[in-house]
Amino acid sequence: MFRFLLKWFKLKPQKESQDPMKKFLIVGLGNIGEKYKETRHNIGFKILDFFAEKEGFAFETQKLGDVATYKLKGRTFVLLKPSTFMNLSGKAVTYWLTKEKVPLENLLIITDDLNLPFGSIRLKTKGSDGGHNGLKDTQIKLNTSKYNRFRFGISDAFSKGRQIDYVLGEWNTEEIEKLPERLDKSVELIKSFALAGVNNTMNSFNGK
Repeated sequence: MFRFLLKWFKLKPQKESQDPMKKFLIVGLGNIGEKYKETRHNIGFKILDFFAEKEGFAFETQKLGDVATYKLKGRTFVLLKPSTFMNLSGKAVTYWLTKEKVPLENLLIITDDLNLPFGSIRLKTKGSDGGHNGLKDTQIKLNTSKYNRFRFGISDAFSKGRQIDYVLGEWNTEEIEKLPERLDKSVELIKSFALAGVNNTMNSFNGK
């Protein structure tokens, strides 16, 4: 009888599956292991950990990474910290993008950037890997450079030949004091990316 009435009134049952355009994959790049935890190169992990602490959700270890889900105003955030090490980040990104059926335009990769002053944040919709191994592998696996990336500035305050030591070095005292406010701003950017769209978010946050 119920099906008959639906047909009679030309109504369609609501789909239980979620609108894919309202699901977002947020990937923080970093290296697993305690020795990398507080390094500049792990800012992607640090931002997502701050997000989890602030909003009260937790990560679970799953295939190719630690994963958490967070919902806000009808949007679903799938947050990923790859366990593949930086150089193979693309493997985890493509796996979870496919598994969660997230459109490429709803992907956001969070990474450190030597070319930006410490704490500066910049959202871009495409670009080169800039010599970053995590972005390089992601670009290869996705077969495109047109994906959203959130670059967090770590500055280039290192002497010639010391880049690797600097990137894999820990935050200094001044940076540690300033990080909480910058991490909070980063979380707001991530939320805005899903709620307001990439263009509005770039206008509101880039260079701030």
